Amino acid sequence: MKTNEKAEWLALSQHFQQIKDLHLGSLFRENPKRANQMTLEGAGLYLDYAKNRIVPETMSLLLDLAQSAELTTEIERMFSGERINRTENRSVLHMALRHPTASPYIVNGVDLMPEVGGVLSRMEQLAVQISTGQWLGYTGKPIKNIVNIGIGGSDLGPVMVYEALKAYSNRDLTIHYVSNVDSSHLTEQIFGLNPAETLFLIASKTFTTQETMANANSAKAWILDGLCSEAATSRHFIAISTNAAKVVEFGIDPEYMLGFWDWVGGRYSLTSAIGFSLMISLGVGNFHRLLAGFHAMDKHFRETPHAENMPVVLALLGVWYNNFFGCQAQAVLPYNQYLSRFPAYLQQADMESNGKSVDREGNPVSYQTGPVIWGEPGTNGQHAFFQLLHQGTKLVPCDFIGFAKPVNPLGDHHQKLMANFLAQQEALAFGKGVTELRAEKIPENLIPYRTFEGNRPSNCILAEKLTPESLGSLIALYEHKIFVQGVIWNIFSFDQWGVELGKQLAEKLLPVLIGEDKMEEKHDSSTLNLINYLLRHQ
Repeated sequence: MKTNEKAEWLALSQHFQQIKDLHLGSLFRENPKRANQMTLEGAGLYLDYAKNRIVPETMSLLLDLAQSAELTTEIERMFSGERINRTENRSVLHMALRHPTASPYIVNGVDLMPEVGGVLSRMEQLAVQISTGQWLGYTGKPIKNIVNIGIGGSDLGPVMVYEALKAYSNRDLTIHYVSNVDSSHLTEQIFGLNPAETLFLIASKTFTTQETMANANSAKAWILDGLCSEAATSRHFIAISTNAAKVVEFGIDPEYMLGFWDWVGGRYSLTSAIGFSLMISLGVGNFHRLLAGFHAMDKHFRETPHAENMPVVLALLGVWYNNFFGCQAQAVLPYNQYLSRFPAYLQQADMESNGKSVDREGNPVSYQTGPVIWGEPGTNGQHAFFQLLHQGTKLVPCDFIGFAKPVNPLGDHHQKLMANFLAQQEALAFGKGVTELRAEKIPENLIPYRTFEGNRPSNCILAEKLTPESLGSLIALYEHKIFVQGVIWNIFSFDQWGVELGKQLAEKLLPVLIGEDKMEEKHDSSTLNLINYLLRHQ
């Protein structure tokens, strides 16, 4: 039976018609204890979801929908290592990467932790050598600059965490990230660096990814040009890969290759060796604190009943807006400058996972799946796109993320930040009506422009302070939310075939652009015109 033909889905559709016009203002007035009834805590995070257009019956019906999708069973299938990524015939076990190494994680009778712990130990050894100046470059100088080259999950996660936890990092090292095949990215990131003091981390599972290897080869040429010896490669490159043959062919000693496993998906890989740059920057202790935060949320997700389970509740609320209100976007609004890259990270995590139009049986879906994820840190967003959130014609559910304590106390900056954080949620929910405006003596001709309808939903996620632990919990919260929504929509969340076609076409177009092949008959007239423009002007 199709997801949107289930009795539980149809019951939600009927319920939606009954309550869709209720206003949050009236819901709060009718139930003074509403906030207490819609607050959850777990893994160091605090979730208030009271400012959503729901009543208790809504959550009950949504939980029924989760039960109809056999969510409890699906969670256990993932954690136990069943091959739930069926189109690639792989398990999904990123949770093992942050499981305590002293405690077994058994899959098919095999404990994964000795291998996971072995890679972690090797990462620790190398990270300490590099960060303490023991790792010497080809000319005998210690390393001062780390350049991580990757793309997608090999870049977005590490970049986001590096920025988020910069206050905890070793400022004696400079960390750079290169992902775009646009030569400007690499050029600008290595500008002014000394090759003798620079170490490149090449993060690619296959060691064949076009963008990553183009940047890696140019980085190698830069090192060899600066140090004038092929032997320099072995002291200025570390590989994070599973393809030892390609790593050796590149010139990297296999002793300096950090591996991972096919059950680690790219967008879930930052707690694997892909996060090696973070261990160097943050230090071994802080990296383990990050893992502990992930594990705390993994444990909460696996063991907590659905009604009190933070990822489950957030996922069901997302389904409510996406599939019943027809909302096609969700804003993620961290009120912390260190989390400036968090929305971009979630774009890949969510949109690459659940941007699917075919269900698990291979049939086209007839309902919306993953939303468009976007956002910026507050208060910057307030002076950019909040106008649309408050008074635009689109209903955009929002996640507000904040912290009780600042990382960098300075005057009353944090209090001002959090006053805005709370005010925006209140304004979105309750708005401002004609009666209030007239009481303020607003001219009658301006009242239509000054009216705020309100009734715009939001979630509030809080932690005491942005720390490695709270960041790990926050990331895992969204990872598991995405998984739950995939289960509800009956889609595969852990493949990404949609990125393949563009790669294949790019491989065919490259010979044309470098003058090795015309292949004119294989392209449409628009593409031919564009090729001709590029060839004339390059």
